[in-house]
Amino acid sequence: MTSQPASPAAAERRRDADRTRAEILEVAQREFARAGYAGARVDEIAELTRTTKRMIYYYFGSKERLYIAALENAYSEVREVERTLDVEHLAPVEAIRTLAELTFDHHEAHPDFIKLVAIENIHEAEHIRKSEALANLGTPVLDVISRILEAGRRSGDFVTEADAVDVHIMISAFCYFRVANQHTFGALFGRDMTAPEHRARLRAMVGEMVVAYLRGAGAP
Repeated sequence: MTSQPASPAAAERRRDADRTRAEILEVAQREFARAGYAGARVDEIAELTRTTKRMIYYYFGSKERLYIAALENAYSEVREVERTLDVEHLAPVEAIRTLAELTFDHHEAHPDFIKLVAIENIHEAEHIRKSEALANLGTPVLDVISRILEAGRRSGDFVTEADAVDVHIMISAFCYFRVANQHTFGALFGRDMTAPEHRARLRAMVGEMVVAYLRGAGAP
């Protein structure tokens, strides 16, 4: 039996539902980043989205499921950026440098993502562990890095024995620290790491740091 296409009215209702859900998710992501999981209030999210608490629970089920959906959305955005890197057509050194710079750009442009990561670490990844969508979300970036490392070993560009997780730690640590710790670092050392005059230097630094390590810098 051939299924009938959705009527124009049904399709429009679906688009409205998708738009409403996306708007709720956008506001929720911002509010959870601002106030934390415990501090964010579903009533306030409803007010900011001009909807109702009941409607939010209709779409997401509970405050916890809304928070998990916000985490899923935030992580999927950064993974989508990483997937845009065409490693097959870049030399290994340029590929790993480009990946580091893309991560730098994304973290800088998405401070709410950094805050959500910090909040979830306070909760010891309790909510991430409940998400099926996030269970394997780290795999694509590790696959990208693994392909770059393998190409670099074949070409002789990379001599250091490091796996994809090691390299991901190096890149993420630098990019995350710059945004997450900007206020405490500035208060202690008198330098705003996010100031425009430092941006180009730090962006180049993260790429060159990883390249130098993989080329054997500092090896005994």
